Amino acid sequence: MAHSILDPRSSILNRIRAARSGRGASSAQEVAQVNAHLAAHPQGPRPYSDWDPIERLRDRAQSLTTTLERVANMGEVPRAVARYLGENKLPMTAVCWHEFGELAWQATDVTVEARPACGDDLVGITGAFCVIAETGTLMMLSGEATPGATSLLPETHIAVVHESRIVRGMEDAWALLRAERGATAMPRAVNFISGPSRTADIEQTLVLGAHGPYRVHIILLQS
Repeated sequence: MAHSILDPRSSILNRIRAARSGRGASSAQEVAQVNAHLAAHPQGPRPYSDWDPIERLRDRAQSLTTTLERVANMGEVPRAVARYLGENKLPMTAVCWHEFGELAWQATDVTVEARPACGDDLVGITGAFCVIAETGTLMMLSGEATPGATSLLPETHIAVVHESRIVRGMEDAWALLRAERGATAMPRAVNFISGPSRTADIEQTLVLGAHGPYRVHIILLQS
C-alpha cells in the first residue's frame, strides 16, 4: 500500500529529473534566484479591489449570515455584546480571551469569564488577527493568549476587531502575518472563519452549526 501511494510522487519527480537531464546540478545563480523568489512571496493576478473595505466587509458578512456592528471604541464593547445577546434572546453568560476580561462587564447584564471555552459554554468572545474584507473572513492565530476553543466550541462567536486590522485580500493577510511575526514566530495554527459553520452534505440541505458556531457576530472598533 505504501509503495502505491508514493508512485505518483515518484512519477512526478522522475519527469522533472528527465526534463533536466544533461543540465547537471543547479548553478549557484539558479539556486539564488529560486531562494529570492520564495523569500519575496510575489503575488499573482488579483481582481480589482477599488471598493471601500468596510462596505465590502459588511456586504460579504451579510452574505455569509455574519452580523456586524460598528462601535466607537473598546469601552463600548460590553454594551454592544449585551445588546446583541439581548436582541437575539441568547444566554447572558460568556467566556472571553483575557484581553477582554477587564472591560466593564459589571455595568451590563452579561457575566463574562476570561478563560478558554469548555463544552458547556454557549458564547465566546475573541479578537482576531485581522479580517479580510474581500471574503468577510476572520483570520485567527493560535496561542496561549488566543485559545482557538473560544471561537470554535460555543454556539455563538463574537469577534472584536479594530478597523485598522481590516485588509483587502487573503494575500494581504499573509503579508501582514509575515511582517509582524517573521519566519521564527509563526503560530502553530491559523484558522479562517467565514461566517457560521455550515454544511450541505446531507441531501444538499444547508445546516448551520455543523462543525462550530451557529452564529458569528463582528464588533468593529473605529478607534
